Amino acid sequence: MLTVMSSGAPSDVVSEYLTDHSTPADDVLRDLAAETVQRFPDAAGMQIGPDEGALIGMLVRLVGARTAVEVGVFTGYSGLCIARALQPGGRLLACDVSEEWTSVARRYWARAGVADRIDLRIGPALDTLRALPPDPAIDIAFVDADKSGYPDYYAELVPRLRPGGLLVLDNVLMGGRVLDPGQVDAGTEAVRRLNDVIVADERVESVMLPVRDGVTLARRVG
Repeated sequence: MLTVMSSGAPSDVVSEYLTDHSTPADDVLRDLAAETVQRFPDAAGMQIGPDEGALIGMLVRLVGARTAVEVGVFTGYSGLCIARALQPGGRLLACDVSEEWTSVARRYWARAGVADRIDLRIGPALDTLRALPPDPAIDIAFVDADKSGYPDYYAELVPRLRPGGLLVLDNVLMGGRVLDPGQVDAGTEAVRRLNDVIVADERVESVMLPVRDGVTLARRVG
């Protein structure tokens, strides 16, 4: 039986097994993860694990993405995975509010040779998304940011996904709090509400996966 910690992440033993049986992270990703833990120990839990990074990269390749959006960059691990997997000429629009965190991202994107594929926008992501053309042109989007903003990010991104485009949302289990009606903090309430919206949204087909703290894949069908 899968052992899950209170945070919603797999136990250390299971996590290590999953990582050992996924395509391994290279030196750039490993160094990025290590520096993130060293420089930002209190925030390092926001960084995705190597297995989730491998999953995101695979999804980008499976979709054949050339146009990608990321909401929530942190130190750039997921953005690096996305940018590497884009089709030739592809671009990633990356949204975050922190110059400090993303300064680390910029260095590692440059080291990996993908900086020219990434357009980093510093500022409220919702403003950036609302300024995008309304055309359905996004191939894939990854959301891993402030949880209270998830419903608004979803509302802006889904109409802009091309048919067959994919929206990936992280932390949809909120450490199991979405299952507890007594948990009524703003982030949990927002994610719980969005989870219900997605499953009833006829514009998408979706699946919620027990990866790390829960990952929802929502594919635009029309």
